[in-house]
Amino acid sequence: MISQYEGTQFIESKFSQSAGFYKKNDSNDTQCQSDQCFSQEFSEDIILRLAIAEDSIFAKAITDEMHDSAVIRGCGISRRSPESVIQKMQEGKAIIAVTSANEWVGFSYIETYENNEFVSNSGLIVAPAYRKCGVAKSIKQRIFDLSRTLYPHAKIFSITTGAAVMKMNTRLGFEAVTYGEITKEKKFWEGCKSCVNFNILENKSYKNCFCTAMLYSPEQEEPNEETESETEHRQLS
Repeated sequence: MISQYEGTQFIESKFSQSAGFYKKNDSNDTQCQSDQCFSQEFSEDIILRLAIAEDSIFAKAITDEMHDSAVIRGCGISRRSPESVIQKMQEGKAIIAVTSANEWVGFSYIETYENNEFVSNSGLIVAPAYRKCGVAKSIKQRIFDLSRTLYPHAKIFSITTGAAVMKMNTRLGFEAVTYGEITKEKKFWEGCKSCVNFNILENKSYKNCFCTAMLYSPEQEEPNEETESETEHRQLS
């Protein structure tokens, strides 16, 4: 599938639940997942792709599940509106997983701050019937890849109370940081007002709360040219 947003190419992927494989359409390779990840079997494949405007039919169900899941876990969440999710779909800044019967399975989106200096991968949610199947991990990887493609020089951050999300972030190269190292843009912190823990965040002057802040810096992947040149010089001399 080709995204029309800033010329980004984004290849559709499929999960074959009954076979226990994650199959990529752009390759003949198949990557076997653990049996534990595929404890449930489904008659249809799960398609992982860039969200499009037509996916707006899922927006309310997605935002309702975000809220309901947070309530069940007993943790706070910044409440998203269906309209905000639809906007991300229209802008090509969201990843969605759907079944071959066109039922939503999972979702996540990108938000930008401070003139694209910071990017957040937000709103990761999977429908209850499809959890513990490796869907969240794959959406997390795809939304991270999309962020790196659209905003290669941006710092990517996440704030979360979820241990599973922290583990996925760590695997992608994120590190736990203080709140002072992520965006200071007011728009981001205003989104926390709908969280049940907002008064704690406010009382601590936005410096700390129950969420853990995690950050990925693109500099982590850039080689140190000076160090490499010095090493090469020493080898030649």
